[in-house]
Amino acid sequence: MSFLLKRLAGLAVVLLVASFLVYGLLYLVPGGPMAFLLGNRSGTPEQVAAIRAQYRLDDPFLLRYLSWLGDALTGDFGSSLVYRQEVAALIGSRVATTVLLVGYATVLISAGGIAMGLLAGLRGGRLDTAIGVLSSLFLATPPFVVGVLLAIVFSVGLGWFPVFGPGEGLLDRLYHLTLPAITLSLASAAFLARITRASVREELNREHVETARARGFGERHIVRRHVLRNASIPVVTVTGLNIAGLIAGSVVVENIFALDGLGSLFVRAILQRDFAIVQAVVLVLVTAFVLINLLVDLCYSALDPRLSR
Repeated sequence: MSFLLKRLAGLAVVLLVASFLVYGLLYLVPGGPMAFLLGNRSGTPEQVAAIRAQYRLDDPFLLRYLSWLGDALTGDFGSSLVYRQEVAALIGSRVATTVLLVGYATVLISAGGIAMGLLAGLRGGRLDTAIGVLSSLFLATPPFVVGVLLAIVFSVGLGWFPVFGPGEGLLDRLYHLTLPAITLSLASAAFLARITRASVREELNREHVETARARGFGERHIVRRHVLRNASIPVVTVTGLNIAGLIAGSVVVENIFALDGLGSLFVRAILQRDFAIVQAVVLVLVTAFVLINLLVDLCYSALDPRLSR
C-alpha cells in the first residue's frame, strides 16, 4: 500500500508540473496569447475584449492558471473559438476512436512482438535469423510509409479493408481500424520482439537454469518457471513505453487514414490556433502517459515484490 501511495503522490506532482507547463508554454508565444488566439487576424476591439474576458487575460498569470486547473479537474476545458463548442464535448466525441486504435495496436504489439521474440529466443537457428531480418525491416520503415503501402495494397488493390473513416459500432470500427492499428504497431512489435528475444536468451544462460537442467527438470518446466517470469520485467518495461509512444504515434496514423480522433483534432487545433483545444488535448495525453507508467510500476511489483520496497 505504501508503494502505491508513493507512486500516486509522485504521479500527482508530475501531473501538476505538466499542467503548469501545458498552460504556461502557450503564453511564451511571441506577442503573448492574444497573438496566438488572433493569428493573422487583427480583430475588432469587441472581439479582442471578448477573447480577453473568455481567457481571463487581464488577471494575474498564476490566478489564471489556478482557475484553469480547477476547471480542468472538473472536466471543463472551456470553449473552442473555431468550433463554438465545449472542448470537453469535442474531446469526448473523438476519444473513443483514439482509445480503440491504441488498444487494438497494443494487442497486436503484445501478441505479435512477444510471440516472435519467444520463438526467436527459444528456437534459434533460421527462425531466429528470419525474425531478426523481419524486425529490422519493420523498424527501418517509417509509419507513414507503412500506412500508404497498406492502403495501396489492401484497400485500393485488394479491396479488403476501407481506406478512410472510423466506422460505426464496435465491430465495424475494429474493421475500419485494422490497417491503422497494423501501421501503428509494426515498429513497436519488432522492437518488443528483439527485447523479448534478448531477455529470454539471457535467462536461458543463467546459473539457476543450468542447475534446474542438471536436476532433471523438463525444458517446458524450466521455461515456464524460471525463464519467462524473470524475462518478463524488461518486456513489461518496453511494452509500457510502446503503449505510451502509441499515443503520440496515433497523431500521424489518424491523419493518414482520416480518422476523427484526438490526434487529428490536435493537429487541426494547432493549425487553426485553437488555444483551448491544444491545452486540453495535451493535458489528456500527458495524463494517459502518466497512468500507463503507473500500471507498469504496478506490474513490476506483481512480478517481483522486491521492487516495491
